[in-house]
Amino acid sequence: MMRSLAVTLAGVLIGLAACGSTGAEKPTEGLELGLTVSTQNNPYFLQFRDGAEAAAENFGVRLNVADAANDPAKQASQIRDFTSRHLDAIIINPVASDGLIQAVNAATQAHIPVIAADRSIAADDVTQTITSDNLAGGKLGAQELARQIGGKGKVVTLQGTAGTSAARERGEGFLKGIAAYPKIEVVARERADFSRARGQEVMAKLLRKHPDITGVFAHNDEMALGAVQALGPRAGTKAGQVKVVGFDGTPQGIKAVRAGTMAATVAQQPRLLGWNAVDNAIKAARGQTVARSVAVPVKVATKENANEFWTF
Repeated sequence: MMRSLAVTLAGVLIGLAACGSTGAEKPTEGLELGLTVSTQNNPYFLQFRDGAEAAAENFGVRLNVADAANDPAKQASQIRDFTSRHLDAIIINPVASDGLIQAVNAATQAHIPVIAADRSIAADDVTQTITSDNLAGGKLGAQELARQIGGKGKVVTLQGTAGTSAARERGEGFLKGIAAYPKIEVVARERADFSRARGQEVMAKLLRKHPDITGVFAHNDEMALGAVQALGPRAGTKAGQVKVVGFDGTPQGIKAVRAGTMAATVAQQPRLLGWNAVDNAIKAARGQTVARSVAVPVKVATKENANEFWTF
């Protein structure tokens, strides 16, 4: 099953390349791109990086990958380095939406296209922002959690890193979605910074304050998995267990959904995000017009359909 999925995705990605204009109108030889990833200590962003590298290899361009290690200052330095080297385009998976404005403006003033990927950047001159539909994903997460807990009960949310568009939009979408269920009370919203360790720590603290919760919505799978660790045998999909819904659809998250320790995850398409970011960076580097904003759809993964999703 997984082998067939791999073959299918490879075919889809190559098909995207064939359908687009990247490989047809002008040669890509000699083009050099920069990619700064917020962190390579997160399975989701490793999938994103892999998709970008696959696209670069397919289109015959050089891709320089840098790890910002969740440090905005380090990421700004990486952007300045790419700019000083006069790369043809820069792809940024931002650590935070703020804090990169000066570095981004310097790149665009040097006539280097800038693609923001997975999260937005608070700068006016970004060439394109390509993200998952986080608002819709947050709402889907709310609807799935409500379904799993029978439309009533007390729930908590584990929030991502402050200042990131992903945390802001997923949280907003969740609150809008859960508002349709008046018998569900959100008793706490706590930051856990997209970290599994922090998710476990914060969840343990919340359980002491709110021992009667019935559901958890986490802004990513890493925090959801941390919540599962804190809950222990209380986490699951059976009656009386606490239902945990994550976001990302990482291999570990999907495995937990299959195992029944996580109730669901809102699955993104990180490899496709990475691929499209490189594809559009190449187009922009050639002077072609690209859309200012692109939203990649998301889908809820549950135990019933989890075999459709990647676990590697």
